[in-house]
Order: sequence, then structure tokens, then C-alpha cells
Amino acid sequence: MKHLLDIETLDRGDIDRILAKAAEMKKTRGRHPDAPLKDECWVLMFSKSSTRTRLSFEVGIRELGGQPIFLAANDIQLGRGEPIRDTARVIGRMAQGAVIRTYAQGDVEEFAELSGIRTINALTDLEHPCQILSDLLTIVEKRGSLDGLTVTFIGDGDCNVARSWIWAASKLGFDLRIAAPAKFQPPADLVARAGKNITVTTDVAAASRGSDVLYTDVWISMGKEDEAAFRLAQFSGYQINKAAVDEAGGSPLVMHCLPAYRGKEITDDVFEANARTIFDQAENRLHAQKAVLALLEK
Repeated sequence: MKHLLDIETLDRGDIDRILAKAAEMKKTRGRHPDAPLKDECWVLMFSKSSTRTRLSFEVGIRELGGQPIFLAANDIQLGRGEPIRDTARVIGRMAQGAVIRTYAQGDVEEFAELSGIRTINALTDLEHPCQILSDLLTIVEKRGSLDGLTVTFIGDGDCNVARSWIWAASKLGFDLRIAAPAKFQPPADLVARAGKNITVTTDVAAASRGSDVLYTDVWISMGKEDEAAFRLAQFSGYQINKAAVDEAGGSPLVMHCLPAYRGKEITDDVFEANARTIFDQAENRLHAQKAVLALLEK
């Protein structure tokens, strides 16, 4: 595995190796026997704002012996219109790896191809692979395995996180239910390609019933701010609340990739009741991403 560009092109073996390495990294944090990024410089090139992604990658690269260099879009010529292909060929001659958080998936793929260095997708409009790997690690920690798992995603079913969940379910074989308004459901051809273990509905209660995991994300993703009023109206009712938790039954894991807007995609009381899981999930960004950094082939 030279790059981490998405979940779609990973195979089951890649995911299993990342999760096993992440668990090991978490257990041995602060006393790693080696430094896989020793004397390496990694560029963090972010066109979108970030808290967890930037912090976890900067800390993780340092803990593995490397040096992160943060480049916001406005700090470099990319922000003034230099093509990504030219930026890639410059950075590829000076750094050993790149972590990119941007809008277009094609930019990350073109960078990986032309730079010749290890490249990690830290979020695009199409996928958020690092988030889902961290979520899977969290679920394994809490449940023991992914066997017999049913995950329900409530909210924007065509966002990057939901799409990465679709491919994770496709690769790993667990059941995924997506409850979303009709205008915000993933394309039918995508769901058909991914597999029969993925269902899409407008019915939050039906999707929640018997689920092991209830998962949500913000209703208004970065770059969609001009749609805020329309989205707020569309997503009314597509919320993790006490009714959804009760519908799931038992003790479902309630997860949120953060930042959370309480009172919108999740109620404050449900968030606080499940804060331990949600912030374990946030911490696991560090461990899962360190595993990816350590496993990418030089």
C-alpha cells in the first residue's frame, strides 16, 4: 500500500492490517520500538480548516520520528492558482510524504501520481478514509469485533463520511443502514456496486431498530454553507435523539465524527451520555493515522 486515497480501493487485508497496527500503536504509545518516519519531512497541505485532523497528524508524525510542515492553501502558490500537478512535482522533490485535506478527490489522486511520494487523503468531498478507519478501531475496542455488526448512519447520506462507510461495509461485510432525506441519499448505482448489505431509507426509526451503532455527522459540511437554510429544513427529524437510541434497543454505540452541533444532528443529552465513546473515537484518529503512516510503503 503506497497511498491511502480512499476506502473504496482498499482491500480487506489492508483494513485488517491497519486496525491491528493501530491497536498496537495505541498500546505502545510513548515507547515505540522504532521510528518509521525518522529523518522524514511530511507536508500537511490543507485547503479546509481542521482541528482533529491537523492535531492528530502533526502529533502522530512527530511521535513516529518525522517532522510535519503545515501548509495552508493561502500560504502557498496553490492558493493563487498554481496547478496541483506543479505543486506535486515540487513537493515530491523535497518531502517524503504528504497529507492532503481538500475539496476535489481528483486533486489528491493527481498529487499522489505526480509527486511520487506517499500520499494520504485527510478528507475530500468524496471520502474521509482516516475517519472511518478510526471509527472501526473504536467499534472493535468497544464490541470486540466487527462480526454481526449493524451500523446506522443518520443524516446526509451522500456526504464523504457516509460514502466511506458504504465502502467499509462493502469490504468488511457488516450491515449498513442509511437514513436520509430523499434528496440526500447516496446514488443508487453506488449502493448497488457496494453490495446487498447496504440499505437506504427515509425512515429513521426503521433504520435505528436493532442497530449496534448509531452514527451521525454535521448537516452542513464545509463548502455547503450557502445551502444552510435548505439543509436545515430538509434534515429536520434526521437526528440521533432518545427516540432513536430507544429504537435501537440494548446499549448501542452512539458515534459522531465531530464537530457536533447539538440540537441539530444530535441532541445535547444523547451527546453527553455518550461522550466517552465520541471522544475515544476522536482520540483514535491519532492511533489509526499513525498505523497508516507506519504501513505505507516507501
